[in-house]
Amino acid sequence: MYQSIITGLGEQAMDFREENMLILFADNAPDALAEIAVLHEHKAMPEKEIKAGDSFFIAGEKYLVTAVGREANHTFQTMGHCTLRFDGQDEPNLPGEIQLSGEKFPEITIGMKIEIQPK
Repeated sequence: MYQSIITGLGEQAMDFREENMLILFADNAPDALAEIAVLHEHKAMPEKEIKAGDSFFIAGEKYLVTAVGREANHTFQTMGHCTLRFDGQDEPNLPGEIQLSGEKFPEITIGMKIEIQPK
């Protein structure tokens, strides 16, 4: 469904680890947003939307999508942006958030893949 490569880490990107959260943005994000984000190649997604039950792979770890905010597909498609929250909730806290469940918080390095696969 979707595949991208992590191209950068903002200085504050891992500061949200305590909140089990990562912020993704395309690598053309403005500097202020790039500072807090995991940056990745922005590629067009197929017409299929991300939904609960899909698999989300980041940095070699597999996560199950448990909920998708009402704006998350739009912002991911247009700006490569979403907030990933690794708490497995079945309701998103924010409109641009994707809830994930998995074994552990990912260890992020430049060059790793992001993949989304439909259920």
